[in-house]
Amino acid sequence: MKGYPGKPRAFANAQNKIGTTVMSDAARSLEELCKDYYAGMVAMDENIGRVLDHPEQTGQLEDTAIVLSSDHGYFLGEWRLFDKRLMHEPSIRVPMLVRYPERVRAGQVNDAMVLDVDIAPTILDLAGVETPKSMQGKSVLKAVESHPEPWRREWLYDYYEYPGPELVKPHRGIRTKTHKLIHYYNDPEEFELYDLVNDPGEKRNLYGDPAYAAIQADLTAGLARLLRETPQRLVAG
Repeated sequence: MKGYPGKPRAFANAQNKIGTTVMSDAARSLEELCKDYYAGMVAMDENIGRVLDHPEQTGQLEDTAIVLSSDHGYFLGEWRLFDKRLMHEPSIRVPMLVRYPERVRAGQVNDAMVLDVDIAPTILDLAGVETPKSMQGKSVLKAVESHPEPWRREWLYDYYEYPGPELVKPHRGIRTKTHKLIHYYNDPEEFELYDLVNDPGEKRNLYGDPAYAAIQADLTAGLARLLRETPQRLVAG
């Protein structure tokens, strides 16, 4: 498609485009968007500093568990997009920082695929409370301690707020450490497949490429399995 080679119509027709959307004055131009975004980052940094100052000043910092994350990533001009919603890397990647000297060694960087559903189990773990089996996530401490437990190899994405904000069509997907499959399941049915190792910018849609037929089949089966395993009250569509 012109301007979005290899991308489905659902992607190209989404309205979260800089300079064209009516949803946000902040998205009139890339310059305005970046200024507002980075001003927000500075304000967040300053206020996190204020939160950290209190336990430090009261002598409780070393006994305080601190978990910092975000609910979503943000397009900042990639494909002329802003906001979130689509299952591409700028939209789905979030920070996850944990500071607790008693159980987490300083300076660790871990590439485990952590989700927001892991936050509650992490906090329960830090408090010494067993995670209920009804919870989907698991404590991130299990991935960073001296004898880490096996971690997730894949996870489910499910977006269904249509025709809500920005006319982003409903889609589901599966992401592993190396690949991603996105399924736009409304008419017309469309797909995206990416090799995240060789194409981290998701520029080449490999869906239907014979060289990736086996990977495509594995991801398709994996997505179906994740949907079966996820409580249906949490999956719309």
